[in-house]
Amino acid sequence: MHAVILDGFGGPEVLRWAEAPDPPAPGPGEVAIDVVAAGVNRADLLQRQGFYPPPPGASEILGLECSGVIAAVGPGVTEWQPGDRVCALLSGGGYAERVVAPEGQVLPVPEGLDLVAAAALPEVAATVWSNVVMRAGLRAGQLLLIHGGGSGIGTHAIQVATALGARVAVTAGSQYKLDRCKELGASILINYREEDFVAVLGEFGGADVILDNMGAAYLERNVDTLAEDGQLCIVGMQGGVRGEVNLSALLGKRGTVHATNLRRRPATGRSSKAEIIAELRRHLWPLIADGTVVPVVHAEVPVAEAARAHELPDSAETVGKVLLRIR
Repeated sequence: MHAVILDGFGGPEVLRWAEAPDPPAPGPGEVAIDVVAAGVNRADLLQRQGFYPPPPGASEILGLECSGVIAAVGPGVTEWQPGDRVCALLSGGGYAERVVAPEGQVLPVPEGLDLVAAAALPEVAATVWSNVVMRAGLRAGQLLLIHGGGSGIGTHAIQVATALGARVAVTAGSQYKLDRCKELGASILINYREEDFVAVLGEFGGADVILDNMGAAYLERNVDTLAEDGQLCIVGMQGGVRGEVNLSALLGKRGTVHATNLRRRPATGRSSKAEIIAELRRHLWPLIADGTVVPVVHAEVPVAEAARAHELPDSAETVGKVLLRIR
């Protein structure tokens, strides 16, 4: 098969579409997927730079989500059959013509949704739902603050929170991105280059839940922003890995800090990928099928231009997901 391979670690120029070994045949409880499209995620950029190696046993090929068609099923698989249109959460291997995935990490393409666009869903949907809903329990009337509102995770989280009846605040670095966030349902728009989100949210009594992609750089200010009994969910480290927090402030608010990782979760069992995928199928997929939540796709880039696709997430004009078209 062909896949995107790395000529060492570094900038986007190290990405190359070339021949690669075929994945093994699907084993018990696994399916093989002929990939049509793959999502580009921040984790892919980090792995390309040498900062985020795959977990033991996972494919070295980039790509944490894909959409495509089931090509073969392994022993014991009964729910999926060759020809089924699916999308899947992966531990790696999505930037390739074929990938093997555990059946519990596979989802049907929501009714009425384009097969390519479905590649924008698994990673962001699993990240947002597991943190904002399953962990933090966001409910109607609460206030969710999303850092990086124009990102793939941000644009998805805005829609999910709005569907749940919550109010949404976002930070972003341009008016263009804030305007797009408003179109998706955000009502409190904060340009982090010009405004202090702590002060802005203070006028609303603080945030009940914060979805944070920055990590260390925002840690102390996020705690200052929490409402009483508020919950901070850290899902990224774009602002560093080491930070200090005022424990007195956290204690005074009865606040909670969560730091979660999706890629290294077990495939099955407690807190597993399969558990999250089952929740998505039960609760979120109907919202996608009826158009309440839609994938926000900034660009679909041919896989031979993977280097260009890796430049887009840092562009001031990019809102939503970037996809690689494999077939």
